[in-house]
Amino acid sequence: MIRVGIVGVGWGARVQAPAFQAVPGYELVGLCARTPERLAKAAGKLGVSDVSTDWRSFVERNDLDLISVATPTGSHREITLAALAAGKAVLCEKPLALDAAGADELVRAAAASDRPAACCFESRWLPDRLALWDAVRGGYLGTPYYAQVNRSASYWHPSHPLQATWMYDRDQGGGYLSGILVHDLDLICTLLGDPVAVCAEVRTTVPRRELPDGGTLAVTADDTAALLLRLASGALAVLSVSVMGAHADHVGLELFGSNGTIVGSGTIRGAELRAARAEDPGLAPLPLSDRRPPGDAELPGGLAGSAIRATALMLADWLPAFDGQPTDVPTFADGARAIAVTDAARRSAEGAGWVSLRR
Repeated sequence: MIRVGIVGVGWGARVQAPAFQAVPGYELVGLCARTPERLAKAAGKLGVSDVSTDWRSFVERNDLDLISVATPTGSHREITLAALAAGKAVLCEKPLALDAAGADELVRAAAASDRPAACCFESRWLPDRLALWDAVRGGYLGTPYYAQVNRSASYWHPSHPLQATWMYDRDQGGGYLSGILVHDLDLICTLLGDPVAVCAEVRTTVPRRELPDGGTLAVTADDTAALLLRLASGALAVLSVSVMGAHADHVGLELFGSNGTIVGSGTIRGAELRAARAEDPGLAPLPLSDRRPPGDAELPGGLAGSAIRATALMLADWLPAFDGQPTDVPTFADGARAIAVTDAARRSAEGAGWVSLRR
């Protein structure tokens, strides 16, 4: 049994904790957060009695084998380094760090610790993404030519309630280039090959927001981004996100290759897929994955349930790593690759044009 402690009770309590509780092989032992009231509420809902407000002592506890870092982005690096130094396995939420230098430091620390370390790109385990994974790995596309993923939401439209204020601050890791688009970036790079250059526009559409108390919030993080990627495979990829659409909730994708085409359309919960080989008469539905996590846990529906299910599947697939076996679970190197691209995208948008990603 792998004994788990989670630091952070936002996403950590809503998604990660139920996922750990759903998968045989993990035992959720304790929760840690800096706000006692939120911590007590989350612990009560999850049935966890072991709580702490001091992450430094929490990550060093002898009765924890795995630390899950689900705090705001700005604290990922420090907590993860401390957990690795304490000999713990680590699951860190994306983005791995605030910048490429911090992410590279975590990659080196994970390698030196020789403990399992994973970056939480749980979207790879959504039913449509698992189906894409199986199809592309099976040669459905052949030589990849082109990929496009576009995503929209309403989170920062002026009619939408404010989110946590740190999310509007670029220096704290806020924004949706790192908050959402990295999932699509991870998918495309994993399926079709590493990026070698990027050209991008990254922008803040509404630079000031009114606070409920009458104050004003300066917005420095991005709400809209469009990336053009050259991949080592020779393929071209176009990725975009905007959270400025009133009532918007859409995901669209296209994958073209020498052997066939896969297209999809849906919402943040997942897309319906259609596909055809080059010799087929036309596109037909591509069945989505029906994989369920092991065990008999009843998972909720809706957006949270979709994320819990995907995270639980990822955790189940990660278990062999604790016996020293390889897995397909995203590594810290995958997390660092995503940050290298997002850092380069921001430099491109600031006037650098095409930015090389070869390191």
